[in-house]
Amino acid sequence: MNLHLLPSTCHSKSAISITGSKSETNRLLLLQALFPNITLENTSNSDDSEVMMKALVPNTQNPKPNTQIIDIHHAGTAMRFLTAYFAVNEGREVVLTGSQRMTERPIKVLVEALQQLGAQISYENQEGYPPIRIKGQKITKNQVSIPANVSSQYISALLLIAPKLENGIELTLVGEITSIPYIKMTLALLNDLNIKTSFDGNVIKVYPKQEVESKVMTVESDWSSASYFFSIVALSEIGTQITLSSYKQNSLQGDSSLVEIYKNLGVETVFENNNIVLQKVAPEATGLQSLICNLNSSPDIAQTIVVTCLGLGIGCHLTGLHTLKIKETDRLEALRIEMTKLGANISVTNDSLTLVAATHINPNVKIATYNDHRMAMAFAPLALKVPIIIENAEVVSKSYPDFWKDLKNIGFEISEK
Repeated sequence: MNLHLLPSTCHSKSAISITGSKSETNRLLLLQALFPNITLENTSNSDDSEVMMKALVPNTQNPKPNTQIIDIHHAGTAMRFLTAYFAVNEGREVVLTGSQRMTERPIKVLVEALQQLGAQISYENQEGYPPIRIKGQKITKNQVSIPANVSSQYISALLLIAPKLENGIELTLVGEITSIPYIKMTLALLNDLNIKTSFDGNVIKVYPKQEVESKVMTVESDWSSASYFFSIVALSEIGTQITLSSYKQNSLQGDSSLVEIYKNLGVETVFENNNIVLQKVAPEATGLQSLICNLNSSPDIAQTIVVTCLGLGIGCHLTGLHTLKIKETDRLEALRIEMTKLGANISVTNDSLTLVAATHINPNVKIATYNDHRMAMAFAPLALKVPIIIENAEVVSKSYPDFWKDLKNIGFEISEK
């Protein structure tokens, strides 16, 4: 499905209710599988979380199948978390697979870390990549090391299963740590369940805990999903206001850095009764020529930021983006190709992106989405400046199924093409 976003104006005041954080939901779903007396509220309705939920349902009809094949499609978080989960699920054998793109996304670092602990995991086809065969068993070793600059999901996968290991885990991160907020999110959720942890230098410890008290865990709404509304407000008239629910000022999510970043782009954020109110308070980026950001802790908002800067006619230099090359697509290359279609002067390296300020945007450009939900959503706000066509727009269901409906509700004119 291709969508034609016609020249649009955002309503002066709008309110949107955003589903729970995918990052928090998927962590809590795994913890709930380990500790079934946890109850979850405001969970994400994303495809990724639905896939995760389905995979974690106990196989009660045939509790001892020869091998269960679990297909997680495009869900990278589910692939990493479930690899660890099934490694410690005693007596169960699964083959974990996914989409064509998933079979091209590396898993070797996590597999080797689990093998260090004694897990039984083998590759079905190409070494280092899914599909993988996992024979769940009891794990008693507790010392493991992993490169610190890999996706934080590898690290979180190990930390989430740690309480159920007989001796917990002592995880040494080798080198410079990236995506620290996501590691801290995992540890904070464990602490909420009174599971003891420590993070000292490059060593993380999680202590064993076989049972936790019954508890209701409420998932905060997704800051990555909020990013598109920060972009919309930045590209709108002064005074435009959008209220989003429900968010915390002391969020565990790294993407909450949006609040500080978008101050530079004329957007003020006010926290009000578990909501955030975004308001355009300054003219086009208050004379800013180029936005410089290190997104080491929040790479998922890079696409949104660069598109906002294009719409505002300013440049940007974004660093800390090395993990984007192994996402749903190579996001840096995808951005370079699609931004160039729009007339942008953009260059990328393995871990950075530079956009030169320009005032012209080519209209009616077809934006390819590469099976990547964030490509579709990040480019949508440009309809406030020029008409634009989003190809395969249904890909947004991976993290935000109601995205197009919500855009129509705040004033966007959208038709199928």
